[in-house]
Amino acid sequence: MKFFAGLVLLFTALSLQLSPTQAQNTQLLTRWAADVTPDNVLPEYPRPQLTREKWLNLNGLWDYAVTSRNGKPADYDGQILVPFSIESYLSGVQRRITRAKRLWYHRTFTIPADWSGQQVILNFGAVDWETMVSVNGQNVGHHEGGYDAFSFDITNALKSEGEQNLVVSVWDPTEGTQPRGKQVINPGGIWYTPTTGIWQTVWLEPASLSYIGSLKIDTDVDQKTMTLSTTINGGQSDTNYQVKVEVLDGEKVVATEEASAFDPLKITIPDAKLWSPDSPFLYDLHVTLKDDDTTLDSVGSYFGMRKIEMKPDENSIPQIYLNNQPIFQYGLLDQGFWPDGIYTAPTDEALHSDIETTKKLGFNLIRKHVKVEPARWYYWADKLGMLVWQDMPSAGDRLMAPGEGEMNRDPVAAVQFEVELQRLVDTHYNSPSIIMWVLFNEGWGQYKTEILTHGLKSYDPSRLVDSASGWNDFRVGDVQDIHSYPGPDAPQSDYKRASILGEFGGLGLPLEGHTWLAKDSWGYKQYTDVPSLLTDYTKLIKRLRYLQQERHLVAAIYTQTTDVETEVNGIMTYDRDLIKMGADDIRAVNETLFAP
Repeated sequence: MKFFAGLVLLFTALSLQLSPTQAQNTQLLTRWAADVTPDNVLPEYPRPQLTREKWLNLNGLWDYAVTSRNGKPADYDGQILVPFSIESYLSGVQRRITRAKRLWYHRTFTIPADWSGQQVILNFGAVDWETMVSVNGQNVGHHEGGYDAFSFDITNALKSEGEQNLVVSVWDPTEGTQPRGKQVINPGGIWYTPTTGIWQTVWLEPASLSYIGSLKIDTDVDQKTMTLSTTINGGQSDTNYQVKVEVLDGEKVVATEEASAFDPLKITIPDAKLWSPDSPFLYDLHVTLKDDDTTLDSVGSYFGMRKIEMKPDENSIPQIYLNNQPIFQYGLLDQGFWPDGIYTAPTDEALHSDIETTKKLGFNLIRKHVKVEPARWYYWADKLGMLVWQDMPSAGDRLMAPGEGEMNRDPVAAVQFEVELQRLVDTHYNSPSIIMWVLFNEGWGQYKTEILTHGLKSYDPSRLVDSASGWNDFRVGDVQDIHSYPGPDAPQSDYKRASILGEFGGLGLPLEGHTWLAKDSWGYKQYTDVPSLLTDYTKLIKRLRYLQQERHLVAAIYTQTTDVETEVNGIMTYDRDLIKMGADDIRAVNETLFAP
């Protein structure tokens, strides 16, 4: 009853009547869809690495309109539930948007009385793709990129009192040259429904004229230190601003330091507790910006003491070491799609559940595949102790065939790719769970591999770099990575880089009542019953154990966490209702990989 009541409330509030075609497209929902209502949409503070006590969530019902790309709405078409993309069921619209169209959003808001005299910052978790924002008819900012957070200071556009008008317009080329992962106009096979417009939380927060814009946290496990660098928005280097830093273990302050706000600050962590999948300990962090005795800003954050490196063992075999200990990694390819929210999980509990289930099944690794998640996903990976390989979302201008080499990318597209790559690193730099960046996947838009790999490694030396997962190897980076379906297999070692298997498996089993389509589902190898699937999965893991012992394989990724649209090769069904082979059986098989 809760499920149906939730949907009735949602669509009554939206005042929408779905057409028969739209109704047919509501194929599958997760159990969390029932918890989504217009007044309770992703209410959690969205940025765990830089938190503030005062904020105003703008998720909920907005007006929307669709016009030509260069048009403007004379009126609005209805209401949309933000932050679900217009293509998704949970948006209440379920409409496809082509590159010839522009999507418009509108809502009003009122500034809380206790924000008086402060700057007001408008924040977007992510919008796909080109975003223009106005407040009270005044343009306040423009952004290009589908996966990174951005903010605008809207103070000068605000009226002194009363309701404020916010308008957001979005143009999404979808199948353009921009980083877009697996989004396509006509989904099928390994390509999925696109996301257009706002797909992560939108919120407001107050700030002083000078405030903390970002934190960069570097940890040194061997020296037991943490180094903090702060970016001060609105501050000048010749001012006498100071930052006070407190490191907490629960409620206990274990270290404190105060120094110039414009210089890196190093703190020794006594009896440092290390972060790992077995013990994912996180320190809390309080950072205060001061001008003499006046407090200008205060934010919270957290960090984990973690070290990752690739180096040869005593037999000159390249291994991956976590906190100076070799670690075998076995994980799932995670695409991050949802049948009801497309790119956006229905709730924070749903976001948490995928990671928690993965760990309970005996995996210690997730490869986040050509998508970047909301910040809270990485918080849960940090909190639960899940290692993450983070892909750079692939750009779709060309897919290079195996052995074909590299493409000559258009210079404008190349700049956009590299800008978004840097934003990816900057935005998620502080998450201890992320231990490797994956630059390219299977030659999808692959170019300047050596230059970009060296540049990425230099920009973030604290992590490993996989130059290309599968297909075209240019012998750079920390790992050799092949794909093998069903497999598994291992690369022929060059004894300079660690050997990993970036994708294998893909064993498909459709379960009636839990598929995106009633028929025409597929997997790399198809099954009709659970016992046969479990038997062959067990054989794959036995082979993987051999490759681990005899071919020096140090990590492997099974395809995949869940079914995704027409693909049915997930460990779980797309609605997350069923673990196909049974949790206990999967865990028992997986544990053989970690035996001495």
